Amino acid sequence: MHLLRRAGLRYLLGHRWQVALAVLGITLGVAVVTAVDLANRSALQAFQLSADALTGEATHSITAGSEGFDEALYPWLRVEQGERRASPVVEGYAEDLDQAARVWRMLGVDAFAESEVRPGLGGIAGQADLALFMGRDDHVLMLEDAAAELDLQPGDRLRLRVQGRERAVVLGGTLATARPVDRQGLHDVLIMDIAAAQALLGRTGRLDRIDLVLPDEGRAATLAEDLPDGVQLRPAEARSSALLDMSRAFRLNLTAFSLLALLVGAFLIYNAMTFAVVQRRALFGRLRALGVDRVQILRLVLLEAAVVGLVGSVLGLVVGWLLAQGLVGLVTRTINDLYFVVQVRGVALSPHNLALGLALGMGATLVAALLPANEAARSPPRATLSRADLEGRSRARAPRLAGAGVGAILLGSALLLVSPALLVAFVGIFLLLMGAALMVPWLVLRSSLALARPAGALFGLPGRMAARGLSAGLSRSAVAVAALMIAISTVVGVGVMVDSFRGTFERWLDASLAADVYIAAPSVTGEASPPLAPGLPEAFAGVEGVERITTGRYLRLARGGEDWRLRAYDLGRDRADGFMFREGDPALWARLREEDAVLVTEPFQSRHGVGTGDSLTLPTPAGERSFTVVGVTYDYTTSEGAVIMAAERYRSIWEDETVNSVAVHAAAGTDTAELVARLRSAAGEAQALRYRPSAEIRQISLDVFDRTFTITHVLRLLATGVAVVGVLGALLALALERSREMAVLRAMGCSVQQVRRLILGQSLFAGGLSGLLALPLGLALAVALTQTINQRAFGWSLGVHVDPLLLLQAVALAVLAALLAGWYPARRMAATPPGDALREEVE
Repeated sequence: MHLLRRAGLRYLLGHRWQVALAVLGITLGVAVVTAVDLANRSALQAFQLSADALTGEATHSITAGSEGFDEALYPWLRVEQGERRASPVVEGYAEDLDQAARVWRMLGVDAFAESEVRPGLGGIAGQADLALFMGRDDHVLMLEDAAAELDLQPGDRLRLRVQGRERAVVLGGTLATARPVDRQGLHDVLIMDIAAAQALLGRTGRLDRIDLVLPDEGRAATLAEDLPDGVQLRPAEARSSALLDMSRAFRLNLTAFSLLALLVGAFLIYNAMTFAVVQRRALFGRLRALGVDRVQILRLVLLEAAVVGLVGSVLGLVVGWLLAQGLVGLVTRTINDLYFVVQVRGVALSPHNLALGLALGMGATLVAALLPANEAARSPPRATLSRADLEGRSRARAPRLAGAGVGAILLGSALLLVSPALLVAFVGIFLLLMGAALMVPWLVLRSSLALARPAGALFGLPGRMAARGLSAGLSRSAVAVAALMIAISTVVGVGVMVDSFRGTFERWLDASLAADVYIAAPSVTGEASPPLAPGLPEAFAGVEGVERITTGRYLRLARGGEDWRLRAYDLGRDRADGFMFREGDPALWARLREEDAVLVTEPFQSRHGVGTGDSLTLPTPAGERSFTVVGVTYDYTTSEGAVIMAAERYRSIWEDETVNSVAVHAAAGTDTAELVARLRSAAGEAQALRYRPSAEIRQISLDVFDRTFTITHVLRLLATGVAVVGVLGALLALALERSREMAVLRAMGCSVQQVRRLILGQSLFAGGLSGLLALPLGLALAVALTQTINQRAFGWSLGVHVDPLLLLQAVALAVLAALLAGWYPARRMAATPPGDALREEVE
């Protein structure tokens, strides 16, 4: 074995380009998986650290949805209930006008109560000037690490944008904290006295929550029974768990797409190790004849694969870390757009990332190398010495592989159709891809034979030879075609999915944006718009050029361990215009105005299993109340889903006249720009508002959509890049294997140009076949993504829209990738003197 290992090492060192391509393939595959894992974990860790620091030692929280509850509950809790380890909280978000893209979490607290709940803020009473902190409404505190990073000193001013208005606050002091979780989790938090925060955030007299440390669950159950209607006691980690659960499907989608790149990388390893076995078939045959046993040959090939996999995995970890620096921004931006506000300060490799990258890289390498290693070990010495025997076995094995591929496709389809689990659905997709890959050798064999005659008629003997060359080198060409087919099918599948989603989203926007101008107070990404000042809707209704207005009320209701979104609309009529119904129709709105009836959005139906005719219990100020679901509407704004109610019914039950938005329907012939100017004048300076025409909202929504899928496009391109590298390696290997054949052709009188055209013709056939095979596979992948994955992950129904231009581009991409990959082998083989290639054969 020592001599065999030395021989294997000399082989690797003597075939640097071949080994480099294999290493590059596994490097890119591991890099993509590592980058996505790092980006996901960094965002997750940033959120979790913030949640842990803000939770502190609290075991439970008292909440009441997005509107909070009366602050009188706090003294009742401390005095009458005797809960001394309780801390009231008011929180919101503010944009830093001096630090681009920085969002501060504003936290209003009681300085004297914090030491019992949050150790990180327990030092306020000891470290801060309490007279300034509690006596002025513009003083804030921050951690000393954050102040040092921004080069801020006590007394410096910060310019913030809060609810659309510029506010100036003063850094009153800094806090030092001992726990690492507090130093990281509170890094982007500004702490204020609770009364000052209430004024700044428009929460006067209200609390968002009260954090408590309760001795046991028995006390928690007793306290929950004594709370007023509409107020709930729940475990402290319940809200953060619900938010993370919402983003879990998004993170799982990214991980699955990244694994596609690793799958293509595994094809490269299989390709490289097969070639390494084929190149040394004569050597292995001699070694077997001299007494080297099968186990030693198997161990040698797997050891070489392990070396390649280890080098590629280590490099992949480094490249993945670099790639993650860019991907984390895309992931964070998408999470902020769709789920919650999170800020990631950096990306660091953890032992988990190192173990995952090495395990996936080495595992994929060894699994991919197992078949060629077994082939080298099990072949009789005489067969090992024969190249024809290798190709003969490849052709004989092709029908059996195709049968296994059909079985994998059927199993994958069954999983997609039957299992409701998202992870199982992804397993089904991978079975589809692997099944298609297993069918490639048989399809290449049949296609090559079928194309030989037409190619000969069109291009003469070189065309016929190029077509038949694919089946002649089936052990090599099938791997190249499979790798490129999977990458191109991913391009088609994800492209069709994105186009279908965008088309469906655009149609929904066109139906939903029925008004001409939409008015709301500004909010930080991830937050609902603050309430409008009283009287503004009536003022807007009286503006010249306004035909009618509709209003919207948005809030969250604390329900069990999560917050349900409630939307109440005053449409001013008995029809629900502006909604797209999956179940029901616009005429149902009259029932919503007169009865305890609601609509639910499609994602809500998917998450909670509630449909038309079912009863839904909602917490109201007077206690829980049952509502009948009379319809289901399409909605693509959130995967949480929402309950929709008529504002007239909402106001009668909640006794709340608050409005969050106004939609203005202009009279015929009214200029939108002039109408906006009149609306601004009617509102005056009472509140900062945004006036957006429907066309602007449509464009903003599409921009957010495009940002959301930017990372998907990036992963798709990376997977394609890995495949191109694989095709280059396969075609180079195939060309090197046929060097003597090319030399014979040169010796018989073929010109350099003819040999070059022959090799490029093979590349053309390989690329064209890959592209054509990728189309049905890509369309099947698109149907799985739109009809199964998105439905189970987000609860959204999508129509399938296939752009013929996308399909043509995919085939063109496959052909171009194959031609680019075949250019170097063609140039090298055509330029090699025939004598050099034939010398070894003569010897």
